[in-house]
Amino acid sequence: MSPPLPASLLSSPAAAGVLSTCPYCGVGCGVRATVQTDGSVAIEGDGAHPANGGRLCVKGSALGETLDLDGRLLYPQVRAAAGAPLERVSWDAALERVASGFRRIVDTHGPDAVAFYVSGQLLTEDYYIANKLMKGYIGSANIDTNSRLCMSSAVAGHKRAFGADLVPLCYDDLELADLIVLVGSNAAWCHPILFQRIVAARKLRPELKLIVIDPRRTATCEMADLHLPLKAGTDVWLFNGLLCYLERHGGADRGFVAGHTNGFEAALSAAQVDCSDPAAVARICKVAEADLLDFYQQFCATQKVVTAFSQGVNQSSAGTDKVNSIINCHLLGGRIGQPGMGPFSITGQPNAMGGREVGGLANMLAAHMDLDNAAHRKTVQTFWGSPTLAERPGLKAVELFAAIDSGRVKAVWIIATNPVVSLPDADLVRRALGKCELVVASDIVEQSDTNGFAHILLPATGWGEKDGTVTNSERRISRQRAFLAAPGEARPDWQILCEVGRRMGYQGFDFESVHQVFDEHARLSAHDNGSTNRRPDDECDNEHDSDVSGRRVFNLSGLCGIDRAQYDGLQPVQWPVRRTPCGASEGTPRLFLEHRYAHADGRARFVATAARSPRHALGVEYPLVLNSGRVRDQWHTMTRSGKSPRLAEHIPEPFLDIHPQDALLYGVREGALARVASRWGEVVVRVQHGGGITRGNAFVPIHWNDQNASDARIGAVVNPALDPISGQPEFKHTPVRIEDFPVSWHGFILSRHDIAMDGITHWTRIRGRAMQRFELAGREAIADHGQWARQRLALSDAEADWIEYEDRNAGVYRAAYLREDTIEACLFLSRRPDLPSRAWLAGLFAKDKIDEGDRIGLLSGQAADRAAETGPTVCSCFGVGRDTICRAIVSQQLASVAEVTSALRAGGNCGSCVPEIKKLLDAELAAPSCGKRA
Repeated sequence: MSPPLPASLLSSPAAAGVLSTCPYCGVGCGVRATVQTDGSVAIEGDGAHPANGGRLCVKGSALGETLDLDGRLLYPQVRAAAGAPLERVSWDAALERVASGFRRIVDTHGPDAVAFYVSGQLLTEDYYIANKLMKGYIGSANIDTNSRLCMSSAVAGHKRAFGADLVPLCYDDLELADLIVLVGSNAAWCHPILFQRIVAARKLRPELKLIVIDPRRTATCEMADLHLPLKAGTDVWLFNGLLCYLERHGGADRGFVAGHTNGFEAALSAAQVDCSDPAAVARICKVAEADLLDFYQQFCATQKVVTAFSQGVNQSSAGTDKVNSIINCHLLGGRIGQPGMGPFSITGQPNAMGGREVGGLANMLAAHMDLDNAAHRKTVQTFWGSPTLAERPGLKAVELFAAIDSGRVKAVWIIATNPVVSLPDADLVRRALGKCELVVASDIVEQSDTNGFAHILLPATGWGEKDGTVTNSERRISRQRAFLAAPGEARPDWQILCEVGRRMGYQGFDFESVHQVFDEHARLSAHDNGSTNRRPDDECDNEHDSDVSGRRVFNLSGLCGIDRAQYDGLQPVQWPVRRTPCGASEGTPRLFLEHRYAHADGRARFVATAARSPRHALGVEYPLVLNSGRVRDQWHTMTRSGKSPRLAEHIPEPFLDIHPQDALLYGVREGALARVASRWGEVVVRVQHGGGITRGNAFVPIHWNDQNASDARIGAVVNPALDPISGQPEFKHTPVRIEDFPVSWHGFILSRHDIAMDGITHWTRIRGRAMQRFELAGREAIADHGQWARQRLALSDAEADWIEYEDRNAGVYRAAYLREDTIEACLFLSRRPDLPSRAWLAGLFAKDKIDEGDRIGLLSGQAADRAAETGPTVCSCFGVGRDTICRAIVSQQLASVAEVTSALRAGGNCGSCVPEIKKLLDAELAAPSCGKRA
């Protein structure tokens, strides 16, 4: 539940129990948000939503904790001159400056001198207006999105294979399959509700097998029947080998291939160059030959196979070929177009699919039309009545910021994203924005690594205040509905964009409501779109909705003309959406049921995928492969998830996960700090041995940035190599080196008040319950610990109770600051990184007053009653720690995850901690470890 909001920001009582959609991953879970009488917001799952059936992961469950106004951007702000501070101005002044600035640069340098960089966090209606303004009125295709970073290789692969960006499956197919292959997807952490659907299906049907293909042994692998820890970057070899195996061992459907596809011989020839021998493929991929053959044999023997893939496939300089090598294997066996089978791209963001629908990528037009197709350009320009239309692809994300750096692009409008953190070679992005003539940022937060470079800041509405639609990974359109009033002067993004369009002198932006934007979007999808663009009273043809050759598949004709009340009540529906003869709107769960595709001849395409190594090879100077990605309880750059104390408890700090033997080889120690460096940049993070990393590999999460850590923007380290077709960066394979980062002392502070980090060598700020936590390390020795502590904590209350302990020989110092038996702050310093557990100490801040037993334990850092020590959080949903689970396993003789859940509730909500509980069970039953300090 969230902290109370001001009464002025609460919607009317009718807003109680508003149904909306989660703003995190691409699963698209339905939520019910209820504004309480005290102003807090209760969040629960929407039991009627088809994506999640009422279940929420811990991020979704904690949404109520992220709705406060701390750090919100509430008013327009501008800089009077370069280097000047931002100052509050009126909306009129801010919008006029944006419009006149873009107009001046377009008139002077041409339309390609300006750009928009937008986000999969936007609603479809926001995206639609941004794309319309840039491509149809300004006249440039320089609009790209952070979705370029997560799913553009899947888009390119779909278009090559199917003729359009089409996901043929739905979530139900995961439950109908007999074999699920997860490739480059830690679904247990990154798409937990979808993964729990798989787990539940396996309980009902134990014959349903799960194979996970991933260089890391992730939480997802703990639930798999087989894990293939392939060498990073060798996916095409693996699936080309599967293609050869299927062709040789009876896994081909010759009739399907002959009747419904083209290009098989060329694809097979490319695969046979170096992938016809499974033993050779196993050596290249660095997997056991027996395990490789097990995978090949299971795939060959099973017709109902779903291959679900995510960032481990897409984020590669060969990402598009990886996608097509997977699709090739499904086409060869006819494993597509029927329930329980097919290739399935699982998107990362809540509206990456919606952005694709409206042409939010620099190489696409709206409504799934193609920028390089003259007929499509005419269709869009005619429908919009626009004065121009971009005729060539614009700059893709990484290329866009390189063009800003070189001076080709002189103005950029960044909307709902943080590229200084999220893009590869992020220091170039920072340098580029620092010299850009005009930087506009629309955001919900005032301070971010990117917003620090903005000349104009525009306050946008956020989740809970926005109204519109999103589309999830299974093509399901759902409503996001507002249940809070817009704070301050924040406005919806579509309104801001429309106002700038009008001020630039353009017609076509006179929308009065978000419903009108959606209606235009739906009408464009049906415009010039074959025989299916019919009114409710038209006679329905006999073609199945999913059989689409000769017309565009993306079609919302069944939603054209809906009124505001119908839009407000819109239920989740999968496109294409058409009208039945009786006038009802009907969605389409699956595509290609009759094996007709979007290419002009109605056939799918095999694509020859010649295997190639990642762009940048390892060497003596940079001998390790860096992989980057998400952790379980955080999201993107933490502007939303970082507000939640609950979400900070599982993994509070950025880290380097590395094999213990590599740590020994390169002189770094678990718990200590290490520098991770590449040709492009470096970070300093804490070393851990998670147990899932093979020799020669390393993993660092993507979330931390300069707002919450001293030196943890991993984007600065990641190489900018791109897939030549999709333009997606290679986040999963950057050559790096690691080295010890020596410090004189380690420490942490827990405080009810913010603490300045000036002069601290290394630090991380973590949101806690009723306090903030700071993890610290310093290179300069502290001469007087007591004086340093008092100055750092800004202790000035003479009546406060200051208690401290120091062991100069051991380099240990501990202090606490209390007022009337309420703890205000505590500080622990040591020469060693193995400091006391923070969990029990953090719990003291929830007490109005601490008792004598708490005082006794305060400076030791542990409770007198060891049962009060919970240890690091495992289950964030119910706040259950590792030590609590371990003690229960031993004392209650628990032997299964179900028994742990029954005893402690851990694992009983979203299930994303179940793999971790399983590992604790295995370890504890083998060698009890209860009582070990965090």
